Amino acid sequence: MRRSIISIIATVFLTVVCQMAFCQGSGPENTFGGVVRLDKIVHDFGDILVSDGPVSATFTATNIGDKPLVIYSVVSSCGCTDVEWTRQPLKPGEKGTIKATYKNDEGGYPFDKNLTVYFSEPKQPVVLRLRGESHKKKLSLGEMYTTRFGNLGFKSVDIKVGNLSQGQSKSGEMLVANLGSKPLNVRFDDVSEGLSLKLSRNPLPAGATAKLVFTVTADRSLWGKNYYYATPVVDGHVHKAVLRPSSEPVPAAAGTEAVVADPNPELGPGKSKVGFYAITKEDFSSYTKEQRDKAPVPVSSESTFSFGKVKAGAKVKGLFEIANKGKSAFRVYKVDSESSRVTVFPFADVAPGSSGKLEAELDTSTLPKGECLIILTLTTNSPSRPIMNLFLTGWID
Repeated sequence: MRRSIISIIATVFLTVVCQMAFCQGSGPENTFGGVVRLDKIVHDFGDILVSDGPVSATFTATNIGDKPLVIYSVVSSCGCTDVEWTRQPLKPGEKGTIKATYKNDEGGYPFDKNLTVYFSEPKQPVVLRLRGESHKKKLSLGEMYTTRFGNLGFKSVDIKVGNLSQGQSKSGEMLVANLGSKPLNVRFDDVSEGLSLKLSRNPLPAGATAKLVFTVTADRSLWGKNYYYATPVVDGHVHKAVLRPSSEPVPAAAGTEAVVADPNPELGPGKSKVGFYAITKEDFSSYTKEQRDKAPVPVSSESTFSFGKVKAGAKVKGLFEIANKGKSAFRVYKVDSESSRVTVFPFADVAPGSSGKLEAELDTSTLPKGECLIILTLTTNSPSRPIMNLFLTGWID
């Protein structure tokens, strides 16, 4: 059990490192550092079969700067993806390509792989994504799109947008399906501020799919993890979601049963909404070296607090000491917990050379017995650590 918790913490740490390394685009044109523009940053293969064999995607990079641009390296997040890229320098206005081939030989399940691209400029890497869902056998639309509002099918109503920097927008796309025998007219009502949605074809033909493009725009009143909602209206009617169990259940990763996370109560069977969540952090892309040198640098003495073994129903407190090794005040904009059973107390700004204590209280009264892991995610004003993760762990008897 202990080893599984450590592996989960390591996975979360690596995810945060990837998030910090991600160089955000300045807008929908996927422009980075004012020197390179990509035709896309996400390629969705959609639904494929294992029997299809390897599948490939090509990303096109255009040099929009005033000096030669070099693609130094492209690193895949796993050995299941092979990558080729243009090696010669790209003159201003020239285009190069990054071709990625997903081997598609690991069995049927959803996949989401990262490609980290290192250019001569900008200095921060750019992360591209390959995603899709591989199946062992051909499935009907109803078997693939398991949540339905009337005859409008979704694979999920809890949709990840990803990291979003203040002052910027981020777009993505997903497929929805018409599970009926007649065309559907679809619109979205009660759309949250900051969210926009567009369906690629409407009416949606019977037995067909369409791309739903979503865009989230940052708002400085919102930090960390936030949901943006919309209500599908199908042929003029609002429907409650009905869930059909997947015919290809994906087994949980080893050890994840210890992670305490609440499902979003606004989403799921009997609810009428779809939700899109983004992690909003500060934009440090325009910081000069001088600004970075003067910025706060948070250092936590321990990232994990163990409350040991407690009886179910006990309330336990975790304390995390965070020192500021930088040259300006350190601020936490928001602390997110995936569990509503956690209360995080206010955390005051920490002056340079000082330390502060972040206090969190966990109510174990409704938690299952056994190993427990709570993840706290901090959104901060530090360029070196815009997102920090802390962990509460223990055993409930």
